[in-house]
Amino acid sequence: MNRKHVAVCGALSAIGLGWMALAQPNPRAGQNSGQARLYNTAKQKLMEGKQIFGITVSSPDPNIYCAVANAGYDFTWIEMQHSPLNWEEVAHMIYACRGASAMPFVRVPDATESDIQKATDIGAIGIIVPTVDTVEKAEAAVKWSRYPPQGRRSQGSGQYGQLWGNDYRRTANDNMFVGIMIETPIGVDNVEKIASVPGIDMIFAASTDLGNFSGHRQGDPEYEAMVKRIHDVVLAHGVKLGGPQAWKDKPGFTFFQAPGETALLRLGAQVNLGIAPAPGGRAPARPGVAPIEGTEK
Repeated sequence: MNRKHVAVCGALSAIGLGWMALAQPNPRAGQNSGQARLYNTAKQKLMEGKQIFGITVSSPDPNIYCAVANAGYDFTWIEMQHSPLNWEEVAHMIYACRGASAMPFVRVPDATESDIQKATDIGAIGIIVPTVDTVEKAEAAVKWSRYPPQGRRSQGSGQYGQLWGNDYRRTANDNMFVGIMIETPIGVDNVEKIASVPGIDMIFAASTDLGNFSGHRQGDPEYEAMVKRIHDVVLAHGVKLGGPQAWKDKPGFTFFQAPGETALLRLGAQVNLGIAPAPGGRAPARPGVAPIEGTEK
């Protein structure tokens, strides 16, 4: 075997080893003796009773995604309900930033098999379902997010194995996070039944749409009564409670949606220019009041 042949073989071996390294489990994940390997650090932290925060992502730019996914947040809230993002773009974003400290969560358009299957196959390990009014929709969120016997997720190809390891099928159910959003008075009326659905990790009190669908504003007695009912019922059922980041000081809330990347750019520019920014990037009307989505300028 001549030197040229040896050199070529060595280069190919190096490429192969590099590809194998990319396909290995996340190096930050530990092995648990007798238990499934846990790598969803956001879910693990939340279940330990700690608060977690997720940056909202609506841009398809992988550079922006990687910047915010490594900025210190616990998860990314990839917005596919209120954005033009498509599955190919999101798959590229998640893969381009594999190994990021923030876990990839997706707010899917709806609790359908098609939406949730695509999100999980491209590597999302958190599913957030909007506008849950009924037990049936809450059950669908769990059913399509997890493999049998806990759910009805189909096993097919995807980039999940390159992100989370060759034992993904065995570990996926333990690492998958399922959150649902209560956004309407109908959902509030049914929250007792919804919170009883097995497999729901978190229920989110949606600040903007509770007002949008009820006609009441934050601070109105009727609005605050809806939030209190969600709060009391969810915690009584041992489910984690979520809300906007502005509610981080409200008792019982531990899961928070932070503003989007445009708000961070604005805040970063203010810091760069030496302009004193308002807390959180934009001062709310009153302390603890979440901004109304769609009204930011």
